[in-house]
Amino acid sequence: MKTALVTGAASGLGYELTLLLAKDHYKLILVDVNPEALEQAKTNLLQDFDVEVITLVKDLAVPNVAEDIMKSIDYQPIDVLINNAGFGLFGTFAETDWKRESAMLHVHILSATHLTKLVLEGMVKRGSGKILNMSSLAAFQPGPLMSIYYASKGYMLSFSEAIANELKGTGVTVTAVCPGPTQTSFQQTVSENTTDNKIKFNMACAKSVAEYGYKAMLQGRTYAIPGRFNKFLATLPRFLPRRTATYIVSTIQKKNREE
Repeated sequence: MKTALVTGAASGLGYELTLLLAKDHYKLILVDVNPEALEQAKTNLLQDFDVEVITLVKDLAVPNVAEDIMKSIDYQPIDVLINNAGFGLFGTFAETDWKRESAMLHVHILSATHLTKLVLEGMVKRGSGKILNMSSLAAFQPGPLMSIYYASKGYMLSFSEAIANELKGTGVTVTAVCPGPTQTSFQQTVSENTTDNKIKFNMACAKSVAEYGYKAMLQGRTYAIPGRFNKFLATLPRFLPRRTATYIVSTIQKKNREE
């Protein structure tokens, strides 16, 4: 039986991806910071599928948590790794909370990269494996008022494309999925204790985004952008001056804040 490890697995895109993995009879290792939601996800999976489910309550904002995760599962081989955990933060960089931003950088970049590093050696030795990294449409341009989030997603796209190229011919593939706004708990956590920036425009459902990303991963695609309109938006920064693209994003963010 093949094994899949999913971070941010208790809800939203992570949970939808675990359902797809369960349908394909993977042994599941689910990682999330929310113990109650994680236990509920496990209960739901065991009710609907004949699969083994291991849950790990881990905070990916903690340094070296990737090593802790692998120790917790005795460094067992991972056939599919899905780096999905993440959150957003809205506001000007001069005023936002550094602790939250530092946590975001650990979750989106350091922990995801380290976990990838730890599972990749075994994948290459076995000559097979799939990695799905959750990037974003935000990866294609700078994002005023969500500067750290946009930059971290840009890192994940660039990192994924680079190692995907390095891994050609090894039997291991890396796919970066770049969704636009998606109906998940992200919309409630993007700015704590405020209703600011609850994006409503061009909103996709988590199930359809997960299905699109999962299919792209199985096909070994380097990156995947769900939705025709999102594909169009991703191309715009190629044809616009960077200053103009940045101004457009800033205007949209400010408008969302006002609504």
